[in-house]
Amino acid sequence: MRIRLLGPVELRVGADGFTSVAGAQRRAVLALLALRLGHLVSVDQLCELLWDEQPPASARAAVQGHVAALRKVLAGTPFELGTRDSGYLLTGPAGAVDALRFEQLAGTAGELIESGAGPEAVTLLEEALRLWRGEALADLPDTPLRAAAVDRLERARTAALLGWAGLRLGQGTGAAAVPLLEQGVRSDGLREELVALLMRCLHQAGRPAEALTAYHRARVRLDEELGIHPGPALRAALAEVLADDRAVEPTAATAPAARPAPRPSAVPRRLPRRHPDFVGRVPDLARLDRACAPGPGGGGRAGDGPVLVVGPAGVGKSALVTAWAHRVADRFPDGLLHAELRGLDSDPARPEDVLAGFLHALGVPGDAVPAGRSARAARYREHTRGRRLLVLLDDAADADQVADLLPEGPESTAVVTSRSSLEGLVALDGAVLLRLAPLPEDDALHLLERALTPERLRAEPEAAARLAGLCDHLPLALRIAAARLADRPDRAVAELVAELADERTRLAVLDADGTLSVTGRLRLTHRRLSPTAAELLAALAVHPGREVDTQASTALLAADTATAHRAIGELASHHLLTAAAPGRHARTDLVRLFGAELLAGRPGPDRRLLHERLADYYLAALQHCGSFLDPGQEDTGPPAHPPRSVPAAGGIRTALDWFDAEEPAIGALIASADTDPARVWRLALTCGSLYYGAGRFSDWLGCARTGLEAAERCGDPVAVALLLNCRAQALVALERRPEAAEAARRAVATVESVAGPGAGSVRVRALATLALVTAMLGNSAEAQRLAASAALLAREYGDRRRLVDATVHQGWVSLAVGDREGAQRLSREARELLPATPVTQVHLWSLLTEAQALPPTVRDDAADLAWHRLLAACQEAGLLYLHAVAEQSYAAHLLARGRGPEVGGRLRSALDRFRAVDRQAGYLSEFTIGLEEALGLRAGRRPTDD
Repeated sequence: MRIRLLGPVELRVGADGFTSVAGAQRRAVLALLALRLGHLVSVDQLCELLWDEQPPASARAAVQGHVAALRKVLAGTPFELGTRDSGYLLTGPAGAVDALRFEQLAGTAGELIESGAGPEAVTLLEEALRLWRGEALADLPDTPLRAAAVDRLERARTAALLGWAGLRLGQGTGAAAVPLLEQGVRSDGLREELVALLMRCLHQAGRPAEALTAYHRARVRLDEELGIHPGPALRAALAEVLADDRAVEPTAATAPAARPAPRPSAVPRRLPRRHPDFVGRVPDLARLDRACAPGPGGGGRAGDGPVLVVGPAGVGKSALVTAWAHRVADRFPDGLLHAELRGLDSDPARPEDVLAGFLHALGVPGDAVPAGRSARAARYREHTRGRRLLVLLDDAADADQVADLLPEGPESTAVVTSRSSLEGLVALDGAVLLRLAPLPEDDALHLLERALTPERLRAEPEAAARLAGLCDHLPLALRIAAARLADRPDRAVAELVAELADERTRLAVLDADGTLSVTGRLRLTHRRLSPTAAELLAALAVHPGREVDTQASTALLAADTATAHRAIGELASHHLLTAAAPGRHARTDLVRLFGAELLAGRPGPDRRLLHERLADYYLAALQHCGSFLDPGQEDTGPPAHPPRSVPAAGGIRTALDWFDAEEPAIGALIASADTDPARVWRLALTCGSLYYGAGRFSDWLGCARTGLEAAERCGDPVAVALLLNCRAQALVALERRPEAAEAARRAVATVESVAGPGAGSVRVRALATLALVTAMLGNSAEAQRLAASAALLAREYGDRRRLVDATVHQGWVSLAVGDREGAQRLSREARELLPATPVTQVHLWSLLTEAQALPPTVRDDAADLAWHRLLAACQEAGLLYLHAVAEQSYAAHLLARGRGPEVGGRLRSALDRFRAVDRQAGYLSEFTIGLEEALGLRAGRRPTDD
């Protein structure tokens, strides 16, 4: 991408990233020319864009100045800005302008949808929507022409979003669309079909409470801003969400007529005592203040629904609302009521009993309290109507338990706490939802300091911070840990940290007694889960990552995607999982360890089956994502438990994004003793192309070493040879060439006398790798012989994939020995053996070899076109290492052509990318050192500077 319009207007001239064009008017000129790329833009249109209908006398001269400046800025880019009789014409590749690229992708997706190719359309629409960085043309002068352009782009964006989210919903993966839909609703909340689609996706994700909140917000906005009721689209979405609940919202026509409430003979002051160690929560207290703020003139609140405070077990919901209630008690002159509803206990409080207590507190004599829930609820409404009361309802089980306990009218406030989201309360009573997160680190340390002493924590600051982390920053766990330390003043904080660091006993250490227990609180939550959600909570214990994706959960359940979505949504609604990114959820360590306790109670074969399902899912996912980098990757056979879905990667960049997020879990799975060796070596092998594409060469080498050990334990010579070749490739990338040559020779020797297509395939790959590293070591004749042998064997075996590998390597060896014509021919042959799409890493390496092999006689413009095509493709794919090599090679080409002034910029671009690769790989490469020396940047540098 060269010109970005879908956000602030930016231009990339060299390889140093995007920069803003100086001056809002100049940016506007560039934007209009880019939007109408290939079409003449008149001077009058530019004047209208800049000044509307009142251009100054110097307008044309100003436009000419902006155009002249832009010509200088655009030099060295694929764009050309020409002058015509009546205006100006910008030409260049449409795909390098993000707005035009967006239109291309959306248009192609529309054609795919019409032809029934929904999954492919989803991938294109996701790529299109990722191009947006905010409001289009965000930093241009505010004129009608700019507004019209923004409106057109935003309408196209909304159409793409609706199409993409609708497809996701149809596939059963609507949860992935929720973040973008929420963003769309924030910017265009009056568009009913957008809100309706958000509601359906939230509902499918198992988040009906948030779906109903979205409905109520839209209903209020439509009423306040347009004076209308929700239309058919919103009403239909609401009906779907409430399909299992036939209750009807009360309307003004059916609501009982207001009448004066009898004055109570007593003003109740029922609040639990304030937690002595309550600390922090300043933003959360402010959110409660805003949610419960009185309306204009000090009257009732803007809405009369309750405030619902939800969060995981032990997060401090009760402590927060109690502390807030004590702070604001004087705002409620007619009384304070509190009830502990024991929602998760085996014997929760009955609403009729709570109502009797409330009526008594409000001055109703015992003999005047009616019998039955309905009659008591009616009397309670009479005694609260028109009063200014605060009612705290702690630990609610569900909306039904709470419904009759809410005071009547907007003058009073009810605050409800719960570990679940109480969908009905949000739907029918318009509750305001506040989610409570664990304490920030500073507040967690402050709590420990209050419970112990400041001096004790200052003596061991690192141990104190570690202790807070091991408690997941949850107030309950922190209080239990502090109690254990307070009981023994001579005990070091580090001693308790060491005890908690043992994951086998951490939950036991955090169980003080029957009433103050992390495990006990989690068991209460677990008891309310559906069987499928409970099964997933235990199954996730085999997943070694802090985050899990929907596909992994689907594989563990051996269910369809929709079932997994519902189970994930249920766990999230009980705050056992937290949404981390579209399709990804995080869990705390304490929840993970609780799941492990649940899993430990299952039979051994069941636990092994879960480990196998997870490993097989990652194997299938790696094969799918790796195919975008290496289409000829080894086929290690179908997994025993094939997953129902794999990541929706549509190209190199999305494949690498998925791998970057999942690599910690994959690495842990490969290193785990619970993963059987046959799966370990397959996982390690299939990671290779993704590690290479990500530039994580040290991690790749470690993974290959583990895989090789597993292959040796299996006693499979083909597997051993494959992993030896994988190790050799990693060593080549790390520039440890003698070691790489030795590993490749061992790979060839391992299968020298082994028969079968698998042995032949690995023999070709190992010979090609050995040819490459032999050429790097300077033995040209031997390298050519090895490369020719690899190609000949591939043809003999009739293996097209191995022929691609052998031909690519043979082309590189030809270049290394000075045979430019042969290098170009072989690189083209390799590319012709591959499908044109998707573009893979093999395509790009072939393009690089072709560009490096350009003859000295080729014209500059033709050579530049080849190099620019390669660099743009590398940029689009997100391949840092390959892009860096290409930039450095282009610099060498420019220097050989006598174009010295252009060399420095290319070398700096290559250096930036090599440094980025080094940071990922964890070492300082010879490429980086050489470039820094060439650019005069090595003086006084240390390896750690990178």
